[in-house]
Amino acid sequence: MYMMPIRLLALDLDDTLLRSDLSISYRTRSVIKKAQSAGVVVTLASGRTPAAMEDFSRLLGMNRRPGYLICNNGTVIRETNTGKTIFERRIKVETALSAFDLAAAEGFAVQIYEDDIMYVSRSNEFADTDQKITGLRQVVVENFRGMVAQGVYKLIIPGDPMLLSPLESIIRTYLGNDITLFTSRPYFLELLPAGTDKGTALAKVAETFGIKQEEVLAIGDSINDEAMIRWAGVGVAMVNGDERIKNIASLVTEKTNDDDGIVEVIEKYVLGKGK
Repeated sequence: MYMMPIRLLALDLDDTLLRSDLSISYRTRSVIKKAQSAGVVVTLASGRTPAAMEDFSRLLGMNRRPGYLICNNGTVIRETNTGKTIFERRIKVETALSAFDLAAAEGFAVQIYEDDIMYVSRSNEFADTDQKITGLRQVVVENFRGMVAQGVYKLIIPGDPMLLSPLESIIRTYLGNDITLFTSRPYFLELLPAGTDKGTALAKVAETFGIKQEEVLAIGDSINDEAMIRWAGVGVAMVNGDERIKNIASLVTEKTNDDDGIVEVIEKYVLGKGK
């Protein structure tokens, strides 16, 4: 397929760039650094907080050159070489409080991420799993509603996937026009400010560099990657990804995240090998 030269590469973290053990292989690091040396802007895009992404950006040498972290699924954009936040958006307070009340009324816990801490309204097995994945410290907050009232980038409602689906319908009915709502993991219902996602954030990054949409390649695996895969000139899904994401992508990797699935895509479509 004919493509314009790729000038911006956007990579999801979990189950895309990262292997199952949360490492980045030497081969993957090497090919990303080759892309950077060729003048390609690299952006990491994740549901993680900035603090939970910085170790990975440093491992890729992004602290030494212009690049961006799209954090919290698009509510925060941060420069990698300066640490400066260039964009942030929080959920409207009244909307966040309404979402918390709806979740609590149905018996669900709620989580908030700030810096390197995961605040939870009460302990739950899904928060424990998330703590192992992200490395964030978990803190149970007694007056959680009061914390929500101070303003939040996003809310996470953890729970059994079968039980989250009815809750999603309830929240969508009451707050659908005021939030972005999706399942980021099967056991996580995620709420963001309206009009905010990885796609809108990636568009902002591209605009900053004067890069055209057709010059952007984005790789992801999950529903929270849908917006950036749809927006990018070339949207790539991991073969280990959600079937819904594979169906909308321009390309699907041949290998999984544990077998350096992104490497061949970057070599062929970003570095121009094997075209």
